[in-house]
Amino acid sequence: MGRLPDGRAVFVPFALPGERVRIDILEEKRGYARVRLVEILEPSPERILPRCPHFTECGGCHYQHLPYGKQLAAKAGILREQLQRIAGIPDPNIEDIVPSPLPWNYRNHLQFHIDSQGRLGFKAAGSDHIVPVRECHLPEDVLDGLWRQLEIEPLPGLERIGLRAGMNGETMLTLESSSLELPEMELDLPLSVVHLSPAGPLVLAGEPLLWMSVLGVNFQVSAGSFFQVNSPMAGEMVRQALEWLQPTRQSILLDVYSGVGLFSRFFAPLVKSIVGVELSESAVDDYAANLDPFDNVSLYAGPAEDILPHLDIQPDMAIVDPPRTGLARPALDALVRMAPPQILYVSCDPATLARDIKRLSSAGYRLVKARPFDLFPQTYHVETVVLMSRKDK
Repeated sequence: MGRLPDGRAVFVPFALPGERVRIDILEEKRGYARVRLVEILEPSPERILPRCPHFTECGGCHYQHLPYGKQLAAKAGILREQLQRIAGIPDPNIEDIVPSPLPWNYRNHLQFHIDSQGRLGFKAAGSDHIVPVRECHLPEDVLDGLWRQLEIEPLPGLERIGLRAGMNGETMLTLESSSLELPEMELDLPLSVVHLSPAGPLVLAGEPLLWMSVLGVNFQVSAGSFFQVNSPMAGEMVRQALEWLQPTRQSILLDVYSGVGLFSRFFAPLVKSIVGVELSESAVDDYAANLDPFDNVSLYAGPAEDILPHLDIQPDMAIVDPPRTGLARPALDALVRMAPPQILYVSCDPATLARDIKRLSSAGYRLVKARPFDLFPQTYHVETVVLMSRKDK
């Protein structure tokens, strides 16, 4: 962020602090302007050459021009600034950011768009324009070798192409379509293929699910279900949750936005009971399968903002892992009404996290500690685990 001569803020993607740059103004508002970087006149000594030729064009990566250690520092700084400015916490207790063991080739899941010529690509930043790509340095090796072999026609209604890698080199291709019409397919690759449409998932080849492993525990993950794209870092967040919450045989855990049961599966052997809440139909089925060995678990299927206000429980601890938009206000209000002594908030967006922390703080909770986790190297995304406790506990 810089300043124009008239004092307005100007946001310059792909520029680094301290650099002098030439820009084109794309959009002007009363208090700020959005611009395009044209030329770097005086580069920062921290600037490095990006690995990918599509960097700055494709919207997938944002930090390839920064050494990995500097990326981590930037993300920790962003989290601190958001907690100070939005949540109103002058000196938040933020523990050291946890780096990814792999800064490259860490993603177990990719989602491509397809252009009019049938080329796979990603959307440009802030645009619906699809940038065809010849290479990408984020997917796991097995996916990196696979996506280049795909030949797909741009069919009407075909919106996204998904690739996911599971245990033992297993792979799955998903065709996300707004059309019910099934595509013709010739397959000479060893992978499962699932068509995802408003009619639901339909298996075209192989299996309807993959198995993913976290900390030695295997999880069933169906084609339409969300799962963390960086499996080793998912394990690190589970370890942190167990360490901070300290579950006991008397504990009642509320797991909101529980997904396929990542956190529930590790807490189930340690607590008295778990109540899960999840909206996605496929994730609900996966949760039921993954938690089937335990008889102390119940699951409510539906939006958290609809279910939580009607739950009559008194949890000792709650884990919430909402989407990027954060906690819906009815869900947050219901959580406050239940008054769990501890809340573990898992966030993928520091701004909505800070907003919700402010709301929870005004309702009787305090921030105990926060820790960022770098699940998405080379991008500006920051995953954060936060522990909050009631002030009267």
